Amino acid sequence: MNILDNWRKRHGSQRTAALAEAVQTDPEGVGELLAECELLRVRAQQAGLELDDSPASLAALDQLPPHWRDDPEELPGLGNDAGLYLGTVLVRTVEGASWQVWPSGEPVVRLASGREIDVVGAGTEWAVSGTPELSQIYAEAAEI
Repeated sequence: MNILDNWRKRHGSQRTAALAEAVQTDPEGVGELLAECELLRVRAQQAGLELDDSPASLAALDQLPPHWRDDPEELPGLGNDAGLYLGTVLVRTVEGASWQVWPSGEPVVRLASGREIDVVGAGTEWAVSGTPELSQIYAEAAEI
């Protein structure tokens, strides 16, 4: 279970509205919460990789052997964390990028152009199959 799931449970049936409001009223606080990505950070550290919230760290993650695919219980959490980490790097390094919340309650990154990136979906796809690479998603988003 990740930190975002814990937050959602604490806020019950109003979680989507509460998260959307929190993103508007305390974007830094929500950004810090979303940036925790504890499972991903632990697995990266075990592989000798320190995640520093930089685009280069996304490329380094892409190069890790995907041992998590051997554990079906860990795979969803790691994919979620990978997506939140991708979003964290985008928000911290791409001018005008910010966290937003879809009506479903899913956190996404909105670029200055208005384009929204389903980072959690992308992270899950990456964890399951290795594609698209996190660094590729970042590069495409940073160009806009």
